[in-house]
Amino acid sequence: MDIKQTDKEYIAGTYARFPVAIVSGKGSLLTDDEGKTYIDMGSGIAVNSFGASDDVWVRAVTEQLGKIQHTSNLYYTEPCARLAKMLCERTGMKKVFFGNSGAEANECAIKAARKYAAEKNGDDCHTVVTLVNSFHGRTLTTLAATGQDHYHELFQPLTPGFAHIAANDIEGLKTLAKETKLAAVMIECIQGEGGVVPLERSFVKELRAFTEENGILLICDEVQTGNGRTGALYAYMNYGITPDIVTTAKGLGGGLPIGAALLGEKVASVFGPGDHGSTFGGNPAVCAGACSILERINDDLLKEVKEKSDYLVSAFTGADGIESVSGMGLMLGLKTTRPAADVVKTCIEKGVLCLTAKDKVRLLPALNIPLDLLQKAAYSIMEAAKS
Repeated sequence: MDIKQTDKEYIAGTYARFPVAIVSGKGSLLTDDEGKTYIDMGSGIAVNSFGASDDVWVRAVTEQLGKIQHTSNLYYTEPCARLAKMLCERTGMKKVFFGNSGAEANECAIKAARKYAAEKNGDDCHTVVTLVNSFHGRTLTTLAATGQDHYHELFQPLTPGFAHIAANDIEGLKTLAKETKLAAVMIECIQGEGGVVPLERSFVKELRAFTEENGILLICDEVQTGNGRTGALYAYMNYGITPDIVTTAKGLGGGLPIGAALLGEKVASVFGPGDHGSTFGGNPAVCAGACSILERINDDLLKEVKEKSDYLVSAFTGADGIESVSGMGLMLGLKTTRPAADVVKTCIEKGVLCLTAKDKVRLLPALNIPLDLLQKAAYSIMEAAKS
């Protein structure tokens, strides 16, 4: 099969794919249909936490597939219960709802916030505030939550009930709160799709204090930043706060689809039977794989993530063709003199797979990428940036 041609003929044209067809991989090395090997600095957009075909993950998923692959949520399963317990114990959250994607996790968080706010403050308390330049998903509701106008243009009318303020603008939030009854504020501690831009620590602290004082829920979208990516289990932990709801996906599954909304004390009991659901949410094979991921994100691994981050930031800072470095942990953005898309194209030619975010080169390698591969990739990226 001509993979690329068949794809173009039969797949909906929603993706501007790189000219690479991946057929296999191991760890942080991927191989295409022509036998060329690449160092993977994207890990499936922060999904393959321990790289391709990770032995522990494969074993966990395969063993579960040999037992039962799916039951529906009419029945209990051990992997689903175990994963929920692990997430609650690691975060202090009280309940978990499982879906299949980050968008689903964010939809659940929005539903939870609106139901809680309506019951507590009346039906007119439903507005959810997000930040300009945010990204929360591609369903109509999570598009409405996303604070980037160009995502909205073709899909009007979007779900009502959202307002946007500039990142780090606490006064803007205070003004909005005087004009509108707010149910929740939803943030990404690092705006990933928005260009790998971390929020200011003072803003996040003030935001948490203001929401608590005014009975407004705080939702942290950890779809891309979560599961060890930033050097903490979840990025909000780097800011010393505790949100009311946490959403996560991507790296939690290690390569299979999962989304999770973690509900804190205030909203732990907000849902009753029939209020929400997902056919595949909590799938036992997916959850078994996720358990194998989460149990290995320990202090030693997080320390390693920070050390690798320090190496990359040091190597790229001041390098020819690299104007600035942003991000945290192994979620970094490089503002390059050359257009980011051109740098990524050159990197592909050099055998390194990178991503873009706005006008930056985005790096999201596996958490356990070997140092020698990381160094080799960094050198190729620096060469691509200046050529």
